[in-house]
Amino acid sequence: MKLLRQQHWHLVTLVTLLGLLYWYTTTHASMTVGRLWGVSTPKWLVFTSSIPIIHQVYVLLCWRSELYYRGLSKVLGKHSFRLYKLGFAILIILRPFSIVVLAFSNRNTVDIDINTSYVLSGLLTIPVLYLFYSVKTYFGFDRAVGIDHFYPDRYKHKSFVKQGIFKYTSNSMYIFGFLILWIPGLLLQSEAAIILALFNHIYIWAHYYFTELPDIKMIYGEIKNREKTQL
Repeated sequence: MKLLRQQHWHLVTLVTLLGLLYWYTTTHASMTVGRLWGVSTPKWLVFTSSIPIIHQVYVLLCWRSELYYRGLSKVLGKHSFRLYKLGFAILIILRPFSIVVLAFSNRNTVDIDINTSYVLSGLLTIPVLYLFYSVKTYFGFDRAVGIDHFYPDRYKHKSFVKQGIFKYTSNSMYIFGFLILWIPGLLLQSEAAIILALFNHIYIWAHYYFTELPDIKMIYGEIKNREKTQL
């Protein structure tokens, strides 16, 4: 089934990561310390870990159903991409928001010198800002969220972006964009937030290798696929 092509590897990766997260949480008491708005840190952990899963499954289903079956367009017509993009925006915003909430709930559970946390956060912010600039200037936010799945015939002949931060690596959004998720844990010295940032940063590669990369091959063809550029 084209919709679920290579998703068994996605599932294996997810189960492995969740197993490691559960093991780490149960063997490090500081991971469950704290409370925010009357909600305990373990509950925020569940919430924070569920957001990237929901997000990546949402993108998978929307991308593949549209690319192979025109599923969203048949139901939503000309508004399909706009409505998909709205759902994408909500979920992508929830990823950092959930980690911020978790960091506040679990703050002061890891010993990091405050000056070190400020310096590290500042250093991480630089490539993140450069990435956002590069996406806006050279790539376009619509293409970044997968408009080529909705209009493959329009995009299959477009050249890949090699300007801005993309001239250093074609996977800049995954390498540098997700650095923003580490900042709340560093600033608030939250072990749980740092571990969930790591979870997010590793798990996004399951999306790349088992959803996006196969779709690149489908849309752009073998030669461009070997160039390993992102959508």
